[in-house]
Amino acid sequence: MTVYFIGAGPGAPDLITLRGARVLGKCSTCLYAGSLVPTEMLDLCPDGAELIDTARMPLSDIIAHIEDAHRRGHDVARLHSGDLSLYSAMSEQQRELDARGIDHQIVPGVPAFAAAAAALDTELTVPGVGQSLLITRVSTLSTDMPAGEDLATLAATGVTLALHLAAHRAEQIVEALSPYYGAECPTATVAFASRDDELVVRCPLRRLPETLHAADIRKTAVIFVGRVLDPSRAEATDSYLYSHARMTKLRADGGGTA
Repeated sequence: MTVYFIGAGPGAPDLITLRGARVLGKCSTCLYAGSLVPTEMLDLCPDGAELIDTARMPLSDIIAHIEDAHRRGHDVARLHSGDLSLYSAMSEQQRELDARGIDHQIVPGVPAFAAAAAALDTELTVPGVGQSLLITRVSTLSTDMPAGEDLATLAATGVTLALHLAAHRAEQIVEALSPYYGAECPTATVAFASRDDELVVRCPLRRLPETLHAADIRKTAVIFVGRVLDPSRAEATDSYLYSHARMTKLRADGGGTA
């Protein structure tokens, strides 16, 4: 018996991976976050599978359901939104399963920031503009940021930011980032990326609070901040991948092209 932590993707039912769909289709028990995972995805579960909505369930109850499935010899699908590597609250579950000797594996999913970038029709690493992406969040009532990971400290890098779980703290974002990025730095916020109710808003950093308020964006959003969001990007250069220098080198080495 194995517990499969499956990344369900950002929201669209068809953005689960082929592996995720295959594994989901063989698990007799599925625990899913009903507030985030589309119900259509549950159609991939086998007939007669036990479906358990964990949206309002404490960790102890979730583990109890997994233990029950384990006793019955069921493989378990633990469906999380996005990808398990980011803000999934998976680690707590893994510790509990390890303590009980219950095997578990991870099936990766499409992360929300990737779906949000697709909604913006943009590449987040543009040669000559920015080649780094810093994924972070802000402190909330539930979980504080560790020392050295406060937004102002991270902002000193000046790289493109992807802020998760932060739409309700727009004023804090502007205050922390403005000294480093400037009040006119472009931002783009994508709420409910890949879903039918997807919403995209763009504005300079200084107008972020009023823009998010006007659009009623308070959660389930990714906020990007950085110069790569400027569509003009006058300083942008072509990638070395397609450069004359690389083509010449490939021909000299007898290699192919990408």
